[in-house]
Amino acid sequence: MYFLWPQYLWLLLALPWLVAAYLWLLTRRSRQAVQYSSLRVAREAAARNWRRHVPPALLLLALAGLLVAMARPVARVPLPWARSSVLLAMDVSLSMRVTDVKPSRIVAAQEAAKLFLHDLPKDVEVGLITFAGSSEVVQRATLDREALVAAIDGFQMQVGTAIGSAIVVCLAELFPDQGIDVGEMTFGVRRQVRGLDDKDKPGPKEFQPVPPGSYRSAAIILLSDGRRTTGVDTLEAAKMAADRGVRIYVIGLGTVNGDASTPEGLPIYMQLDEPTLREVARMTGGEYHHAATAETLRGVYQNLGKRVQVTARETELTGLVALASALVIVLAGTLSLVWFRRLA
Repeated sequence: MYFLWPQYLWLLLALPWLVAAYLWLLTRRSRQAVQYSSLRVAREAAARNWRRHVPPALLLLALAGLLVAMARPVARVPLPWARSSVLLAMDVSLSMRVTDVKPSRIVAAQEAAKLFLHDLPKDVEVGLITFAGSSEVVQRATLDREALVAAIDGFQMQVGTAIGSAIVVCLAELFPDQGIDVGEMTFGVRRQVRGLDDKDKPGPKEFQPVPPGSYRSAAIILLSDGRRTTGVDTLEAAKMAADRGVRIYVIGLGTVNGDASTPEGLPIYMQLDEPTLREVARMTGGEYHHAATAETLRGVYQNLGKRVQVTARETELTGLVALASALVIVLAGTLSLVWFRRLA
């Protein structure tokens, strides 16, 4: 914890003087009480009733809290889910038919993704993007878990692996007003939208880059079992995500050495590009996980589900401390009225 205005903490040195003044007033009141003719009043003044000290003590505590609030304390506080959506980008290239992950890579990925949806809080929207030779949005971010499960069960395998394009499509979903176009980045031409000519379609908008991982409204979880063979350069797409503060959690699935076989028994060579995938996670402030088995993959998804639900960030606690102090003041006044029929 640190303070934005630490100079106000010097005012806390006045609190011991307030305690001394309170003790002096008690002593003075006791001396005056013995001068009264009423024996009952004298006894009340001399009585050592602990209750009469509670309201002043609470007021002193509240004053200390208000002085701390004036100094504007800031701390890294774990906060509940600060993102509103998660985008799952899943590889559906033909190499996902390989059976080194039982029963196959694609089936294991589908089952793990559905388990992830089940464990994720129901108020978190999830979108689904698939990629092979191209990338497409198969389900926009939604709370409808049944629609997401149906989309996962309906995967269609394709040729190629466009990891970078998948990241760009995710960014286009998250920032629809920025004019991000994966077709323009891939082929150098703009797509026609709603019958407009290319020249009439607005291009990408200028934006101010932000620190990596600072965007708290969404995260991307990307799963791939190979390396980019087409589409946007993977690290170029990762740079776009980093500049927008979007974290990418990457899962590398399958074998690293490249030796595997299809369900038909045919040999296939598809080496997992771990260095690039690790760099994607590093650039964006995310994490990289390698899953060589179905059990490991399920564990990775479960851990990610728990990890992205809580985020620790610097939060100013001034309002919270001031509110607590105000409640203590109210409590002190209430106790004084209940016990003594007057305010302390």
